[in-house]
Amino acid sequence: MDALLLPVPQSLPTEHAALTEPMAVGLHAVKKGNLGKDDVPLVIGCGPVGLAVIAALRLEGVRPIVAADFSPRRRELGLAMGADAVVDPAVNSPYETWRGLAAWSDPSKAPPLPPWLPGPPLRPAVIFECVGVPGVIDAILANAPSAARIVVVGVCMERDHFEPMMGINKELNVQFVLGYTPDEFAATLAHIARGEIEVAPLITGRVGLDGVARAFEDLASPERHAKILVEPAR
Repeated sequence: MDALLLPVPQSLPTEHAALTEPMAVGLHAVKKGNLGKDDVPLVIGCGPVGLAVIAALRLEGVRPIVAADFSPRRRELGLAMGADAVVDPAVNSPYETWRGLAAWSDPSKAPPLPPWLPGPPLRPAVIFECVGVPGVIDAILANAPSAARIVVVGVCMERDHFEPMMGINKELNVQFVLGYTPDEFAATLAHIARGEIEVAPLITGRVGLDGVARAFEDLASPERHAKILVEPAR
């Protein structure tokens, strides 16, 4: 087991080091997305998983980053973690916002469009599903642009369904991801220690051991919390 231990740099606050695990989930998802410099990411859901994905995208320098969530507080955190644009899906379509930001700045670099597709040509889309509730994958398949890559990071614990023909017609690529590798975990700790992944905005509460049960109840409200730290000596 000693081989699994990592030293925490003395300059790194322990409360920041404690967020290595959730941030490593985002790093793993982005690595699996295999994004190139021309890709434009769209993050569906700005809960803790979506925020970790946004932080990893910012670390990779893939811009612009578009993110969507119904919660005003989570959209605020999305901007704090590095999103370039945030969208309330109850007001505007995340996909239309993405299209507005995904046009090639230099159209001469864009691949030619088939004659039956309307312009302008758009940069490739990589969509991160970070919600994990039934119906979200189906909605993404219905709204994604042609040839988009979809990375499913949210964990849906219920039976779900989607229309395969949506993906077939658009030739979509769907990648499911889980957790992280030991190397990605170690890399995430190093990124946090160097200030390359900013985790302070995610810490929205602190409790002692006697407050753990209430903390789980409080986390059900997206307007109140992202991450609550448990401090046994508190």
